[in-house]
Amino acid sequence: EAVDHGDVSQTLSALRSPDVGLYGVTPECAETYQRELAEAKKKKMAADNRLNDMREWRAGARELNDAYLKITQTRCFACCLLTLFWFPFCNLYCGFLLPHWIQSTISGVTAAYNREQLWLANESLITKLQACCRGYLVRQEFNARLSFLKKQVPAITCIQSQWRGYKQRKAYQDRLGYLQAHKDQVVKIQSMTRMYQARKRYRNRLQYFKDHINDVIKIQAFIRANKARDDYKTLISAENPPMVVLRKFVHLLDQSDQDFQEELDLMKLREEVVTLIRSNQQLENDLNLMDIKIGLLVKNKITLQDVVSHSKKLTKKNKEQLSDMMMLNKQKGGLKALSKEKREKLEAYQHLFYLLQTNPTYLAKLIFQMPQNKSTKFMDSVIFTLYNYASNQREEYLLLRLFQTALKEEIKSKVDQIHEIVTGNPTVIKMVVSFNRGARGQNALRQILAPVVKEIMDDKSLNIKTDPVDIYKSWVNQMESQTGEASKLPYDVTPEQALSHEEVRTRLDTSIRNMRTVTDKFLAAIVSSVDKIPYGMRFIAKVLKDSLHEKFPDAGEDELLKIVGNLLYYRYMNPAIVAPDAFDIIDLSAGGQLTTDQRRNLGSIAKMLQHAASNKMFMGDNAHLSIINEYLSQSHQKFRRFFQAACEVPELQDKFNIDEYSDLVTLTKPVIYISIGEIINTHTLLLDHQDAIAPEHNDPIHELLDDLGEVPTIESLIGEGTGSINDPNKEMLAKTEVSLTLTNKFDVPGGENAEMDARTILTKRLIVDVIRFQPGETLTEIIETSATSEQEAEHQRAMQRRAIRDAKTPDKMKKSISVKEDSNLSLQEKKEKIKTGLKKLTELGIADPMNKYQELINDIAKDIRNQRRYRQRRKAELVKLQQTYSALNSKATFYEEQVDYYKSYIKTCLDNLASKGKGECGADRSIPYTAARLHEKGVLLEIEDLQANQFKNVIFEINPTEEVGDFEVKAKFMGVQMETFMLHYQDLLQLQYEGVAVMKLFNRAKVNVNLLIFLLNKKFYGK
Repeated sequence: EAVDHGDVSQTLSALRSPDVGLYGVTPECAETYQRELAEAKKKKMAADNRLNDMREWRAGARELNDAYLKITQTRCFACCLLTLFWFPFCNLYCGFLLPHWIQSTISGVTAAYNREQLWLANESLITKLQACCRGYLVRQEFNARLSFLKKQVPAITCIQSQWRGYKQRKAYQDRLGYLQAHKDQVVKIQSMTRMYQARKRYRNRLQYFKDHINDVIKIQAFIRANKARDDYKTLISAENPPMVVLRKFVHLLDQSDQDFQEELDLMKLREEVVTLIRSNQQLENDLNLMDIKIGLLVKNKITLQDVVSHSKKLTKKNKEQLSDMMMLNKQKGGLKALSKEKREKLEAYQHLFYLLQTNPTYLAKLIFQMPQNKSTKFMDSVIFTLYNYASNQREEYLLLRLFQTALKEEIKSKVDQIHEIVTGNPTVIKMVVSFNRGARGQNALRQILAPVVKEIMDDKSLNIKTDPVDIYKSWVNQMESQTGEASKLPYDVTPEQALSHEEVRTRLDTSIRNMRTVTDKFLAAIVSSVDKIPYGMRFIAKVLKDSLHEKFPDAGEDELLKIVGNLLYYRYMNPAIVAPDAFDIIDLSAGGQLTTDQRRNLGSIAKMLQHAASNKMFMGDNAHLSIINEYLSQSHQKFRRFFQAACEVPELQDKFNIDEYSDLVTLTKPVIYISIGEIINTHTLLLDHQDAIAPEHNDPIHELLDDLGEVPTIESLIGEGTGSINDPNKEMLAKTEVSLTLTNKFDVPGGENAEMDARTILTKRLIVDVIRFQPGETLTEIIETSATSEQEAEHQRAMQRRAIRDAKTPDKMKKSISVKEDSNLSLQEKKEKIKTGLKKLTELGIADPMNKYQELINDIAKDIRNQRRYRQRRKAELVKLQQTYSALNSKATFYEEQVDYYKSYIKTCLDNLASKGKGECGADRSIPYTAARLHEKGVLLEIEDLQANQFKNVIFEINPTEEVGDFEVKAKFMGVQMETFMLHYQDLLQLQYEGVAVMKLFNRAKVNVNLLIFLLNKKFYGK
């Protein structure tokens, strides 16, 4: 009934009824139960009446019997009746469901539900299993198909290729037929398309370049620079540079406007430096003389008026006269007058000084022909002037050549024992040290020593005393100052007695430790300064070592290095350590000076360094310092390595890249600035010693001296009228300076190769002019090929530009006449001249036509390299001259401060003199003396050609002049005035200062200088 009504819940309740006895009923399957039972009932009703079958009836009877038994067991009477009367009729209805049917349906539905829940619980595993199965089946099918296709590959390939070929041929034939039918249109379209694409590519590329213009420029510059560098490397390193490379750099031989400007700047600056050097030297000499006079004034040796008189010479007006002397060129007469005679004289002197400058043999021999005191003055006044104080590379090279030649000559002729170089005073060594401690080398000493010297001076607590007696006296004075009582210790003791005191020994040990510490600083500064030492000093040290080794081959390395150390340290550095204020190592204000302690400290350090440099131990009187002998030995090894390194320098030619032909290719001619007095002095010395310096009669210097003739007077060279011998202005006229542009009278340096060298230079110059305008792979090809009209025109324009530039060139920088004449030739004419030159050079063995004259091309390449080096040296020289000029100005300023200080000091003395009211004593009266009276006083020693008994007939009358310190001495014999002599008091003081005891008056009377000064002081100055 529940199934028939379709009530799921009712059906579920019936099925779950315990009375029915069904099992496995699941509430979740209620709807399924309902549906399955309804379906089963429909099937039951639709079945045939097979219920009539006996088997069914028997089954039904058994079931009925079972049901009856159950009912009877329940003891329910109604149920029994129902069973007895209902069951027989139930089987008659087809829709009746038996219990086991219902249970079977329920079990089936429940089992299906449980199975479904099981599948749902293992859904992923089932899916994976299905996928594996399906994959296996697909792969199996794929592999079977693939195996089939592989077996049929030839057939498949053949079919495909046939088909594709057919389709492609058909498409091609169709397209070809179409294009042939429209041929004109195709050609036009193609041309338009190609044009568009080309324009687009071009515009895109052009726009790209415009967007990256800076990068493009950099890349182009980099490529060109690389190419130029490669070409230049070929030029400088290739054994035979090709013509195409040489042509690219031949323009470097031309002189640009910048070259001319730099040369002019260099000439002007060099002139200013030389003038300033001479000005400073003159001012320094006057200041030194002023020091002496002030010192004598302090000692009451001269009057204040003499000092005032000399101080007037220190004014700026007089100082500037050195510059005014350069105005000689504007005078109407004189050496540079516009006359043939004066012009020849000027050229003769220019030729002479050029020969002296470039050939060091003459001056080297001349130096040793004079006494040492005169040779030193000659060096200071003439030789350094002749070489412009080595203000440029060329003149430094020539001056060092002179030093080298002179030093070798001195060692060869005057040194007999190797130690004489140390114990004596060699002229050349003295000149070299003096020059390198001057303006050029002073900066090097300052760089090496200034920091350590300043450190020593700033250390106020440093007090180095190594003398036991000094330490003892200082200790005694200190005790007396502290206690205020006289010490019981003796004041005068011996070193041994002083060292017996513990305090003295303690202080000595402290001083030694301090001295070692500061000496180490100086030693470190010196040995690390090899590169700072001027090349000239190092080169002369090398020449000294080599020359001594050549003359004394048995001398050991240590002995030679000691001599080198004597030059580099003792002569060059040691004085600057002892007196740093005198060598401008330190800056002091006007009137400032080092203290006694500072000088003693520096002197002790210098002594230690000298012992270390010479490997000299402390012993004898300095035995108390023997504890530092081991330190001296260690320091000597450092010095030894330093001296060895100092001698390792290149030769002059390698250092300066200059030879005897360099003047022939340089832009400017050498110029010197020399005084008239120096010209006359040099001329006189050469005439006096010409046979000694040039024993060969065909020597060029004899020809030049013959051209000059007799020694001229100062007035003839200046253009002034003849003055008296004692003219006070004559000394000033002798200092008048003139510039000489040095030229060589002989076209090339003398010798057997002179013609060959001249021909080579001329031919190379013409080759340079030709290869710039006419191309060709070899020189032979160029000179054999005719020049085109365009090449001739271009060459002509270049020569015109050169002529215009030469017209603006100053006279000192102009080229020779022969060079100008060659510039006027055409290309063809130059080539004809080149052919003539090459033929001559071939005969001389210089050029070889078999290798197409490659030797000359190599020489031109070398000239290009040298021109570059010359420009670099010129720039460096400009910088160096500017630095020197600045330093000289600073020194001039210092001297001016010194002048102001001296003036202030003299003014103070004048004020003190005025306050005391002292006046001159007998300044306007004449004092006569007989020679006999002066002889008695010891003033007069003798008169040549006159007996002593005749002295009473000779009267000397001494008259003071208006000029303070000048006296007019008149000599009378038998009442007749004979001669007049001008006596300068300052000259007497200078002679006294120099230790000269006897001088001559009137070239006949010998007088005692000291007693004459005493006489003048007593009679004229009231002392």
